[in-house]
Amino acid sequence: MTQTISINDSQRLQLQPLEVPNRLLLGPGPSNAHPAVLQAMNTSPLGHLDPAFLALMDEIQSLLRYVWQTENPLTIAVSGTGSAAMEATIANAVEPGDVVLIGVAGYFGNRLVDMAGRYGADVRTITKPWGQVFSLAELRTALETHRPAILALVHAETSTGARQPLEGVGELCREFGTLLLIDTVTSLGGVPIFLDAWGVDLAYSCSQKGLGCSPGASPFTMSPRAMEKLQKRSTKVANWYLDMNLLAKYWGSERVYHHTAPINLYYGLREALRLIAEEGLANCWQRHQKNVEYLWQRLEEIGLSLHVEKEYRLPTLTTVRIPAGVDGKAIARQLLIEHNIEVGGGLGELAGQVWRVGLMGYNSRPESVDRLIEALEQVLPKQ
Repeated sequence: MTQTISINDSQRLQLQPLEVPNRLLLGPGPSNAHPAVLQAMNTSPLGHLDPAFLALMDEIQSLLRYVWQTENPLTIAVSGTGSAAMEATIANAVEPGDVVLIGVAGYFGNRLVDMAGRYGADVRTITKPWGQVFSLAELRTALETHRPAILALVHAETSTGARQPLEGVGELCREFGTLLLIDTVTSLGGVPIFLDAWGVDLAYSCSQKGLGCSPGASPFTMSPRAMEKLQKRSTKVANWYLDMNLLAKYWGSERVYHHTAPINLYYGLREALRLIAEEGLANCWQRHQKNVEYLWQRLEEIGLSLHVEKEYRLPTLTTVRIPAGVDGKAIARQLLIEHNIEVGGGLGELAGQVWRVGLMGYNSRPESVDRLIEALEQVLPKQ
């Protein structure tokens, strides 16, 4: 008889009930979930084809259309993180050889470049310094030059805290027969978005930022124009798991089994979306804007400056310049260890230059700002 391997002393510690620190998550995501969302995720799971769960999926689709301001029939939650929803847009919209024009002004524009290249796109880029945005005139010139099948822009660049204006971009894309794809990972739920009015064809987001849920159930939507391109593909979607031809049959009236959905994450997403609808979308946007303006004011009062011009700053994420001579990583670590507050560091070109402060979803409250400023006033003088 084979002898089992015994548990050593270090492994015995892992047998203790789970305990995690109670942090205030003011980084680029995840944000803290509303207590009602946590309670929803703690509900007993149903089967993924149970009629009650299928009805909940319908509710998620309807609520996602509301928060995105779209009537797109194919509006679902991808079973995966925001990066999975990002890849789903590329996998379904891009065929090998398609010219894909990507606006790169931060880390996640570069991620779109990488993904599109992996699916065989003829990738072209336009670039701006990190923290700046593209003008309509610049986008027109780029479309005239490249004549792309798809234009991909990051609405809310998580690495810089900049908001890309989208008014008029959809009309421009239609003029050139181009699909418009946008990243709303750090804007959905906290920043005004009007997908249909803006003429957006593909969009994706995540559940753990402005929606205030746990990561793993990520919004995705396709317009009828994008669906038409999908149906005319000469090749299969290269990613089976993210193929919308298959997923549409699970989320649609056919209810064909595709995969086992993350049941409890969908419970949480449904509750998070319900809370936004209960508050009112316009009220939710106004709350985020009011609280972030309070954050900006308090940061400047203690002598800190902000990276992005005020006109283009996100109400969900602020990049704060690290003062000269200050060790940004050390400050972030002190905030975490001594005050149980998480803030993010810079990515890519902004590494070591900024802190990223998120004020999203349930965390977008004046008391979150006050707690952060009080902690910063204690740790900054030490440096």
